[in-house]
Amino acid sequence: MINDNEMVVTNADGVEVTLKILFTFDNEERKSSYVVLCDPNNEDEIMVFGYNEDDEEYSECEEVVNCYLEDPKFNEIKQ
Repeated sequence: MINDNEMVVTNADGVEVTLKILFTFDNEERKSSYVVLCDPNNEDEIMVFGYNEDDEEYSECEEVVNCYLEDPKFNEIKQ
């Protein structure tokens, strides 16, 4: 976080990008929180990031990441 209205993230190319925080919201049923961001240079591109996921969501994310890491194509790129 830079301040209450901006966040720095690293994009897929490894470049740090400062994004504008539009708003945050909570889903009490899921016990999850989200932040809605945009690139100040391209406010048409909206991104949503979740955090405070529950155990089920975390397990699902972990499974997806593990599948990605085990993908032979990814392993070729890593080497």
